[in-house]
Amino acid sequence: MDLKPSQLFQPRNPLFWVMVILNVLSAVLAWLLRSTSLTSPAMFAIGLFALANAALGIMIALRLMRAERKADEG
Repeated sequence: MDLKPSQLFQPRNPLFWVMVILNVLSAVLAWLLRSTSLTSPAMFAIGLFALANAALGIMIALRLMRAERKADEG
């Protein structure tokens, strides 16, 4: 498996922007869990959503690092 971290920045690729949005959402969810007092079921639901969000973001990042850039993208 050849991962290239330099391949992560691909502003012309829609997956890059999905990954950015997921990272922002992760920050919002972490802030929400730490700063508000929620009921246990709400904390559990938001926590599961945050974990799924993080897993999806990691999968997209790995996919971007494995992808070969097109010649016109630099």
